[in-house]
Amino acid sequence: MSHSPPPRSLQPFTKPKTMKSTVFWRLVEDIPKPLYTVLTITSIALPLLLWWAVTSFGNIDPKFLPTPARVAEAAGHLWMTRELLKDTVASLWRVAVGFLLAASFSIPVGILMGSFPSIRALLEPLFGLMRYMPAPAFIPLLILYLGIGEEPKIMLIFIGVFFFNTLMVMDTVKFVPKELIEATYMLGGDRWATLTQVILPHVLPGILDACRINLAAAWQLVIVSELIAANEGLGRRISVAGRFLRTDEIFVGLIVIGIIGLTFDLLFQYLLRVTCKWTSQQR
Repeated sequence: MSHSPPPRSLQPFTKPKTMKSTVFWRLVEDIPKPLYTVLTITSIALPLLLWWAVTSFGNIDPKFLPTPARVAEAAGHLWMTRELLKDTVASLWRVAVGFLLAASFSIPVGILMGSFPSIRALLEPLFGLMRYMPAPAFIPLLILYLGIGEEPKIMLIFIGVFFFNTLMVMDTVKFVPKELIEATYMLGGDRWATLTQVILPHVLPGILDACRINLAAAWQLVIVSELIAANEGLGRRISVAGRFLRTDEIFVGLIVIGIIGLTFDLLFQYLLRVTCKWTSQQR
């Protein structure tokens, strides 16, 4: 008596022969820590090595692409004259104030829009309209309404961050599993308890990620904001250096902004690991 093979749906799953198990090409899996460290260092070291090789052996005019040594020399000069420190502090202050104002308003508004369909229906069309308006287009109005001091620079960053951050927070809240909310009501929780003890902890990682992403937009806007009659700032430093073809100083400003941005990005990741430890297994 012959036995027929079991249906395909009941047969044990085996990986196709074409799916070879390799460390580098792991799909949605963690890689070994040493490999992660090597790849991270390579991502920074390789572009620097290529930059050095091109400028050293490519016979390129330094006005178009200065050597790393020339950029380091320009950075040292700007640091010794304290101009780089003054510009960095000025830009940091503007970004910090503008971004913190935008975050302090966008996070609660985004949570309300994601939690209550009535609030979402009231505000989402307006926010959808505003996010397509480029923030630099508001510069003439900001100068007209606020003058040429620090206020228009900070408000430009606020406008460029607020609407995007609100909608990203809203989307994070909107996809909270309904089962969690229903279970909270079944256990006797009220609306406030559901909002503060269920929804907020569940979406906190998404909120931190949204802020981390939109902080980059704040740094992009600081370049534009410092064109509004600024006397100091990394954006102004880059603008003035470009006017006089001091390419090495342009590179200094860009590299400083990149280092500051990377530092804040790592701080957000650390904050995420500390405050949302339950996500560490997923990252």
